[in-house]
Amino acid sequence: MKNLEAEIKRAAEAIHNSDAIFITAGAGLGVDSGLPDFRGNHGFWKAYPQIGKLGLSFMEMANPTWFETKPLMAWAFYGHRLNLYRSTVPHDGFTKLLKIAETKPQKYFVFTSNVDGQFQKAGYNPELIEECHGSIHHLQCTTPCCQKIWSANETVVELDIETFTTTSPLPLCPHCGAIARPNILMFGDWNWIHTRTEEQSQRCINWLNNLIEKKKQIVVIELGAGNAVPTVRMKSQQIGRLSNSTLIRINPGDFIVPQGSIGLPFGAKEGIDLILEHLK
Repeated sequence: MKNLEAEIKRAAEAIHNSDAIFITAGAGLGVDSGLPDFRGNHGFWKAYPQIGKLGLSFMEMANPTWFETKPLMAWAFYGHRLNLYRSTVPHDGFTKLLKIAETKPQKYFVFTSNVDGQFQKAGYNPELIEECHGSIHHLQCTTPCCQKIWSANETVVELDIETFTTTSPLPLCPHCGAIARPNILMFGDWNWIHTRTEEQSQRCINWLNNLIEKKKQIVVIELGAGNAVPTVRMKSQQIGRLSNSTLIRINPGDFIVPQGSIGLPFGAKEGIDLILEHLK
């Protein structure tokens, strides 16, 4: 690959010259905050050894059918993640990037496949975030009986980690009394209510269209987005192809980029730190 130091400087220069920052992020962004890495069965089973004993992959576990067949186990899985995300403190790379983004004339927008709410927790404007796979901090009916989505702030999930089952009452739909579930797009999911995400998406589209119309300089900073579920990478490359845009991909493994873009083989926090050092 090209000289790494030169590429870091090129990334810093692109950010310096930009009018707006489009932040795109996958699960790798949270690793530096202590969140588990689910890449491959080994990483997933290390985080959830009880599921490993059953031989279930992340894709098999993240399926809405468990709320019908084994709701106690389904809520043990998502309840543990909800509790984990609530207790996790975003690493300072979030804040450092936000401070830079807020100095830009056209500010920033975030596009993320993460359902953990870490951007909001780090102080990013909720109106400037698109969570393309939904959020664990919001619930919906499993049926669903209606198109309502509600906050999970009052939801308490207690579980027995040894048996991997919930010990508290299951969250219920306030409209029909059926079991509730996180408002997350799961695998094989036909019942996900996407109205909240669609509203976020429209705000993102409006923001991008305004920049394109005014021919503003956009820098796309992609963090921790792998190839397993390439939603974020596809979005990054779509915007990165614009004539007034530069894509910076930060990923310790999957850092290959299209010609003209910048690929940096670092974790999210380290990559942000290295680039910002050259902005001083």
